[in-house]
Amino acid sequence: MKRARIIYNPTSGREAIRRDLVDILAVYEEAGYETSAYATTPEPNSAMMEAERAAKAGFDLLVAAGGDGTINEVVNGIAPLDERPMLAIIPAGTTNDYARALSIPREDPLAAAKVILKGKAAKMDIGQANDSYFINIAAGGSLSELTYSVPSKLKSMYGYLAYVVKGAEMLTSIKPMDIHVKYDDGEFNGKSAMFFLALTNSVGGFEQIVPDAKLDDGKFTLLIVKTTKFAEILNLITEVLKGKHVNNPNLIYVKSEKVEVSSTKNDKIMINLDGEYGGDAPVTFVNHKQHIDIVANIDDIAENTLVATPITLHED
Repeated sequence: MKRARIIYNPTSGREAIRRDLVDILAVYEEAGYETSAYATTPEPNSAMMEAERAAKAGFDLLVAAGGDGTINEVVNGIAPLDERPMLAIIPAGTTNDYARALSIPREDPLAAAKVILKGKAAKMDIGQANDSYFINIAAGGSLSELTYSVPSKLKSMYGYLAYVVKGAEMLTSIKPMDIHVKYDDGEFNGKSAMFFLALTNSVGGFEQIVPDAKLDDGKFTLLIVKTTKFAEILNLITEVLKGKHVNNPNLIYVKSEKVEVSSTKNDKIMINLDGEYGGDAPVTFVNHKQHIDIVANIDDIAENTLVATPITLHED
């Protein structure tokens, strides 16, 4: 019998996963997996270390249950390995960007678990930044915090206007970066308010920032904000959140398999990986095409976002 290991954050989502754990275990048993669970601890990298251990122990499926941070840790535990188990996701955080991209229910852990019963998975791209891995976004610069600074309640009530207001508030504290960015078909040297790499179309709860995202084509979507002027950035933010920014003259918007970022004046450039601090530049980003098989709600995923044929799960 195949084996599954649920790695869950017991404090995520107001402990919703802990309350539903018995029923969640039963779902994966129904799907044909002998299933056990591991509760993460406050110890640094608890989820990552357990994911690596379980993968090396031969588990066929890992279930990352928690917020985007927990999912990121589990991915970091298995991404460097030659033999990687399939991954499933039960979201229980606040933004749950990755679950949104895979059309996995974000408000009901049990419903999220039941996606496995639909029997489909996708071969998903994974990003690497030096020695770390990420699943959704990498960014640098003052504006990179915008998508994580707007309270979820305001997002629900006011939509993109909440981002515009928060963006305007942040503009007064923008510190321009002097950066060199090298990508597949070119490079940028100059001042920038932000650079951004995306693997999916779901960023900070908003789906128009990368309107043409592919989840498995082996390429990042790279955005570089080329201006640091208040009015131009505010206009750009408005266009970005309406999905009308791709050809804005103050923005580089390209696809690239590899991206290298460094400071041209030895200033410190902090890197954001999936919403968390991921070290400082210089950094080399590499896209690992179709690197991890991830259970997804294939029938409801945004149209034309998958290049490869989805995987059909068969019982042994």
